[in-house]
Amino acid sequence: MDGAGRLTVRQSHPLSSSAVPCCPLLFSAVLAVLAVLGLTGRPLRRLRAVCGPMAGVPAHCGAGEVEAMAGVGRAWRGSVPERVWRRGGEVELLHRSMGFAALGLVTLVPLLVVVAAAAPYQRTGFAQWVVDGMGLSAGPSQAVRRLFAAPRRVIGTTSALSLAVLAVFGLSFAASVETGYQKVWELPASPWHSVWRRVVWMAALTAYLFAEAQSGTVLRHGWGQGAVRTALTMAFGFLFFWWGQRFLLGARVGWRAAAPGAALTVLGLVGLRVFSSLVFSPLIVTNAVTYGSVGTVLIVQSWLIGVGFVVFGGALLGRELYEARARRGPAPADPDGGGRRAPRTPDPPVGPPAVTK
Repeated sequence: MDGAGRLTVRQSHPLSSSAVPCCPLLFSAVLAVLAVLGLTGRPLRRLRAVCGPMAGVPAHCGAGEVEAMAGVGRAWRGSVPERVWRRGGEVELLHRSMGFAALGLVTLVPLLVVVAAAAPYQRTGFAQWVVDGMGLSAGPSQAVRRLFAAPRRVIGTTSALSLAVLAVFGLSFAASVETGYQKVWELPASPWHSVWRRVVWMAALTAYLFAEAQSGTVLRHGWGQGAVRTALTMAFGFLFFWWGQRFLLGARVGWRAAAPGAALTVLGLVGLRVFSSLVFSPLIVTNAVTYGSVGTVLIVQSWLIGVGFVVFGGALLGRELYEARARRGPAPADPDGGGRRAPRTPDPPVGPPAVTK
């Protein structure tokens, strides 16, 4: 109702009525395509089977078409994309990404909120990390900051039981990441006494995310400081994923073998940030207007699924690239002896030749 007492109706945004359905429908479509391709297993054989019934195409493909498809099949089999596709199904990449998002939400949110509330100078924690990671503009960032605010009273109301539950969730989150890396490298499970590695990795992750969030409040003036912050974030991100993968696996993967996965993970997070700024950023605004805080949580959860997909997918692709390079030439030897190498043919036996009668 305006100042003159007349009732006015504000026209809603065209996306507001379907903001939340849009995101699940988008993910459902992607999952459906992945499921269909995964069930076929051999897309080229399926293509040859359906080539005849297509409208305007003869009942049987010609010899040239069959030979061309056979050549494509030979090029596909054994290639890096084919191995990544097959290994992604074996690792259950999407399933592990969803577990990463679920455990990350119940672990990182309270952990970074408590750490941010205890900081004496700034109180930007999980909210600032989400804003930076998703590349949100002013409107969506305000909705995220209101949802994940860190008031001072958090410290006074946190009990020992809450800290114990948070520690359990944190160790479970670290264990899920460790298991994902083990599946990527086809390694057996770590012994029980390696739990301390998960504790150290979780502490390092918290410090890295908190430092990244705090850097947004320090290096935010001008493009020069922005460029410095971007370079530092990518450099420390590479170092963290490089060290973290090897550390969680108990040094069973060498430094040289873990480096491609760390670089691809950082590049994947940059690509996810661009995608989020274009797709998720407007959805946060419309979801906050239509569905309140629940809509914002759904978008953040969807983004965390993408982060998990990048973390495990980057390690998987990095391993395949490393082994493909090793197959093209002599296997590079890491100084520490870690990493997987291409199989070598056994040397011929040394000794006098056998005498045949």
